[in-house]
Amino acid sequence: METDNLYPEIYNIGNLILAWRKARKGKTKKEYVIEFEQDTLGNLLKLSEELKTQAYKLTPLKTFILRDPKTRKISKSAFRDRIVHHALFRIIEPIFDKGFIYDSCANRIGKGNLFALKRFDLFKRRVVNNLKTEAFCLKADIKHYFQEVNHEILLGIIKRKITDGMVIGLIKKILNNAPNPFCSRPCSLPESNISLAKSFAPPPNETSFCKKGMPLGNLTSQFFANVYLNELDYFVKHKLKAKYYIRYVDDFVILHKNKAQLEIWETEISVFLRETLRLELHPQKSKIIPLSKGIDFVGFRNFYYYRLLRKRNVRKMRLRVNQYKKGELSKKRLLEIFQGWNAYAKWANSFKLRREVVKGIYKK
Repeated sequence: METDNLYPEIYNIGNLILAWRKARKGKTKKEYVIEFEQDTLGNLLKLSEELKTQAYKLTPLKTFILRDPKTRKISKSAFRDRIVHHALFRIIEPIFDKGFIYDSCANRIGKGNLFALKRFDLFKRRVVNNLKTEAFCLKADIKHYFQEVNHEILLGIIKRKITDGMVIGLIKKILNNAPNPFCSRPCSLPESNISLAKSFAPPPNETSFCKKGMPLGNLTSQFFANVYLNELDYFVKHKLKAKYYIRYVDDFVILHKNKAQLEIWETEISVFLRETLRLELHPQKSKIIPLSKGIDFVGFRNFYYYRLLRKRNVRKMRLRVNQYKKGELSKKRLLEIFQGWNAYAKWANSFKLRREVVKGIYKK
């Protein structure tokens, strides 16, 4: 596929209309959507013209703290910027997705956490000979992943497939529209990555400061997260030749019968991440665990013969029920929350738990 003239496809009014429909989905009652749709076509035509003439500027992100279940800083883009994110995504995502490994499970059509769960069950049965023998799992997490993504390395990876400089320019604008995208130290890329980032090197005698980090909450951040860690996927699958590997965003597992082999791979992965992608494994969240002890992965505790919800997931639902009983939450809102939770909880061995929650809702 030719990638040196993609930019007109992004600002094409037909593409922007489809992007607008995606961006508004589930948000039609939001004030900012209603305001935009007072003149939908006019606003989309204006956006198209701004993109075409490269006069488009992003609105600064609005950030807020979410403590559910852990503290995270979420960044919210303006609605018109979200339309641009979708417009860009619609054009470049197919180019990259066909190069992703099968078991990269997050933020992909036809994939997701339940897909990852099914793959984990399949791999578990294979590696332990249909649950007859013991095996081990390297359960790993990348430390502060979204905060640490290096822009120069990411752009170097993207440029392997996208040769249209105007598309690269738009991507750089989106990446730079972050609360604090700069390192506090001069940038010196590892030797293995000079080829990735050489197009973005600073002028001679000028100090370069690394730009890094992507805001949580953006569609583009989710997509670029997969692009960046596709480098890890290929290293694990083709260099290490790990057969039973699954990644969900920055959380990944490798299953193997031999604990010593997983220890070797953990060391090699750690070196690869540090030297090639400027990332590191989370020291507390990366460990090798016997499968028989249960593996916490994609929201469930996965054991040999059964699966449980995470304890914090159960606590959260019970908290909602208590809020309803105290009059702090409407019944309508509680039932909406329960419906989503129940659909998720069904994937665990949770019949008694779900029945208990239902009784708690309707008990007077």
